[in-house]
Amino acid sequence: MPEYTLRIRRYDPRSGDAPRWDTHTVDLSPVQSVLDAILKIKDDTDGSIGIRCSCQQAICGSCGVRMNGKPGLACNTHLQEAAQRGHGTGWNPPDDGQQNPVITVEPMGNMPVIRDLIVDMDAVHWKKIQRVTPWLINKQPVPEREYIVPHENMVDVTQPMACIQCGACVSDCLSMEVDPEFVGPAALAKAYRFVGDPRDAQHRERLNDLSEDRHGLYDCTHCFSCIDACPKGVAPMSQIMRLRRIAGSDFDIKDRNNGYNHEHAFVNNIRKNGILHEPDLLADSYGGKFHPAAGKELLSGLPTALKGLSRGKMTPRTALGHPHKAPPEVKKLFDTIDEKPKRYELNLYVSGYEDEPDEAAGSGATPASEEQS
Repeated sequence: MPEYTLRIRRYDPRSGDAPRWDTHTVDLSPVQSVLDAILKIKDDTDGSIGIRCSCQQAICGSCGVRMNGKPGLACNTHLQEAAQRGHGTGWNPPDDGQQNPVITVEPMGNMPVIRDLIVDMDAVHWKKIQRVTPWLINKQPVPEREYIVPHENMVDVTQPMACIQCGACVSDCLSMEVDPEFVGPAALAKAYRFVGDPRDAQHRERLNDLSEDRHGLYDCTHCFSCIDACPKGVAPMSQIMRLRRIAGSDFDIKDRNNGYNHEHAFVNNIRKNGILHEPDLLADSYGGKFHPAAGKELLSGLPTALKGLSRGKMTPRTALGHPHKAPPEVKKLFDTIDEKPKRYELNLYVSGYEDEPDEAAGSGATPASEEQS
């Protein structure tokens, strides 16, 4: 069997000592997991290594760690797969020919370390889950027997329901690194699970709460890290974007964070110019260049604008004028979308029926997975 070297980060905050790295070598099959290797090291070499694990079937979410910089489930990551990752955030496919001599294992980020590879999920992850009221609030009157929910509605919330609360998305959330108070991808994906459920009685209240929160749904920076990190395909960032669309387009919630105005300004900017004309975006988000609220924001952005001018990234003409206009084809796209009776939502779990894609192909219909939101 091949030999793998694991470099494990060791740290006990109670000891007062600085973190250190321990290196161990194991002989295991390439398709055995990183957790298998860690447990073998615990059994054979050092029983003091701290790691949380339970089912070893990628269901409980307990064994989340970072392996060569990428968060995931240690029980669901083959040694060969981990060794083929370039160290750092992101993923390098095996056909890139990358082979690391050492698999670095460390605790997940954005959460306090309890010991070694064990992080305090209660302090961050579960606290934020509780923030979004993670239970169904019944509509009244409650039916005598059961709610009848349309099939498409249940398929719609299947994707956020797939979350196993492992915290991998929280670990790599760049917004949480900058703003630890950000509600976070896992909690907001959980929020969509109820906003998308027709049985819940407080869709508007949930959305208004998260829109008005300065650390809520508009605090996400669209970095895609949570999508890359999730081992279950929940795509938390996609659920956050869906919360925004429902809040801004369906409920017209105008929030104090100006998220509603910013998103509408963004759309109108491209509709008008064909491509994003950034000098107008900030002002338009606050009502236009001559709106009192925009003046304060424009002044705050003046140093950035002057730096851009000095470095040639923009000119007075591009900053003040409109060097381009949207061609008719772009305007037609917007008109076509506006005329649709309802918005298409892209969901990983598209149909809920195994034989539906074949039927759609036979009828010449476009599969739902190809619909664009």
